[in-house]
Amino acid sequence: MTIEAVTLDFGNTLVPVDATGLRGVVKVTAREMATRFGPFAVEDVLEAWHEERERQFREEVPQFREVDLAQRVVRILARLRGMVPPPAEMPWDDEAAARWSDPGEVAHAVDVYSHAFVEALPADPAATEVLRDLAARYRLAILSNWPLAVTIDRYAEAQGWLPYLSAVVVSQRVGTIKPHPAIFEAAREALGGLEPDRICHVGDDWAADIVGARSVGWHAAWLSVRPEDSPLPGSERDTRVEACAEIGSLGALAAAIDAIDAVEPPAGR
Repeated sequence: MTIEAVTLDFGNTLVPVDATGLRGVVKVTAREMATRFGPFAVEDVLEAWHEERERQFREEVPQFREVDLAQRVVRILARLRGMVPPPAEMPWDDEAAARWSDPGEVAHAVDVYSHAFVEALPADPAATEVLRDLAARYRLAILSNWPLAVTIDRYAEAQGWLPYLSAVVVSQRVGTIKPHPAIFEAAREALGGLEPDRICHVGDDWAADIVGARSVGWHAAWLSVRPEDSPLPGSERDTRVEACAEIGSLGALAAAIDAIDAVEPPAGR
């Protein structure tokens, strides 16, 4: 057998994230912030949330850094309480912004967001069965870009996935995002230091998941379908690498892994 471990992306692989679902999570958080830390208008919280989210993605993602939800909440509270935000092209003075809130407030808002996500966003209907089937033959791990690792921990526990997983590797904990090699290396080590050609990664984002995995010598299976309106970052398929398999649904994954198992080790080892 060639493949000994399979890693799976979280958002839009195990858990479809559409715009409506994520907006609902943000609204729950905004209402809590508006009433508990204000009073503020919920619309003002939502506007600040959107603008600071966009700013974070502009600033952090090109540097292969994960966005920070706590930092976002700090900036939003500073804005709502009177601090003038910097122009779009200028960085925040985060030390000054932090003076407008206390750590307990920030932790509470982040926790509300995390629990709201776990409660509101359903998993792919095939996810549990796929994980159960694959776990009988392979070591499994979640390998995800995600701004709050504890959300994935909570989600996996709520879904009953933890018995199937050997590791949960999340960009917030590692300090960098896919496709940077460091996060794939962190997952490889968490899986026992397997040789790269013993691992297959599964994900929906071509650049992050497929290019990232193939560039470090892993196999890669591309889930080519995602919610059309998903607000999560994504990328178009290109010709830098080839996926070892392309699947149109998570339910097709086990058969795809079986097919990959007979393929020569990927280039880059």
